[in-house]
Amino acid sequence: MKTLHEIRGFSPAIRLLLVNQLGVNTGFYLLIPYLATHLGEDLGMSAAVVGIVLGVRNLSQQGLFLIGGSAADRLGAHGVIIAGCAVRTVGFALFALGDGLAVLLAASVLSGLAGALFNPAVRAYLSQEAGDRKAEAFALFNMFATTGALIGPLLGSVLLLVDFRASALTAAAIFAVLTVAQALMLPARAVPPSRSGVLADWREVVGNRRFLAFSLAMVGMFTLENQLYLLLPDGARRATGWEGAAGLVFLVGALANLALQMRLTRALKERGRQAIGAGLALMGLAFLPPMLVSGSAPQAWHAAPVLAGVLLLYVGVMVAQPFVMELIPGFGRPELTGTYFGIFYMVSGVAAAVGNTVVGWAMDAGGRQDTAWLPWACCLAVGLASAGGITWLHRLGALPERPALVGASV
Repeated sequence: MKTLHEIRGFSPAIRLLLVNQLGVNTGFYLLIPYLATHLGEDLGMSAAVVGIVLGVRNLSQQGLFLIGGSAADRLGAHGVIIAGCAVRTVGFALFALGDGLAVLLAASVLSGLAGALFNPAVRAYLSQEAGDRKAEAFALFNMFATTGALIGPLLGSVLLLVDFRASALTAAAIFAVLTVAQALMLPARAVPPSRSGVLADWREVVGNRRFLAFSLAMVGMFTLENQLYLLLPDGARRATGWEGAAGLVFLVGALANLALQMRLTRALKERGRQAIGAGLALMGLAFLPPMLVSGSAPQAWHAAPVLAGVLLLYVGVMVAQPFVMELIPGFGRPELTGTYFGIFYMVSGVAAAVGNTVVGWAMDAGGRQDTAWLPWACCLAVGLASAGGITWLHRLGALPERPALVGASV
């Protein structure tokens, strides 16, 4: 009930953005997790070509976050959010309508570009609209996003009983509805006149050493969060010998998020900066329980330490993420909020890609050398290193002093 009261306490624009994020993640996750299987098994493409198609989608998103953030600052987040939803509608529809490599590459580019547009724009809009309640707004945002990430694969698995095109067309339809909803109901905010050129804006943000240090310290959060799709499902399957164990990873996380997110954010609101370091430490420690059973013969009870690790990881994200999002606008001018989010997500995206590569290498090496604990130890080290980095920045006074109030009047 408190969560419903919290949602009602925000403006209609924020409530619409929460529903938008639920739809965005539902549409995304009902399609993308099954794309590689469709390309390889249904269309008979080689693993190399599948990797190219998936890599183009990821690269076009991560590489263009900066463009999306700058567009939100200069053109207004409202229009960029709508454009992003519309572009993804076209991209996902192409996945349904085309089997040729050229069409699939175009679909990948468009779907990646869409994410690069609306991800920083929606966060900039939410940050500006929420005023001094940024942490609570981003906590709710995280809840809706996590719920969509659970609904999407479940819906996708049902639609695949028809065929992949049914999934792709459904995902495109969801984004089409979101496009119309944002166009009709999301208020446009006034865009302050720019005082400098785009390149000058980028130089200003990149030259902000406090912000760059913060972004680099936070790479652990995104690297470890990505293990929900790589190491933890694989660990659950290996520990139990049951393929369905991977699904429990997302179920446990979604239920924990719905039950705990707002409680944790309210409890930690006055200690937001300290909470970031604590959350990162929890994320690192989350890989310790699964490590204790790694390499052992599969047994049903091994699900317990793996799911305990999943729960710890989600709790760490819930503790840290709202306050990370709250801090980002405080590093610079309110007029550059979108650009700051864009660069932050560009750095984190590159970090997640590198992190996944390292963890994948550790998984392979652990399997060959009978050191199954290796990838888990890597993740533990990454989490503790990021927690140490953020704690160090906090002690240096390098984090914004009053993050909850920054940009409240924009």
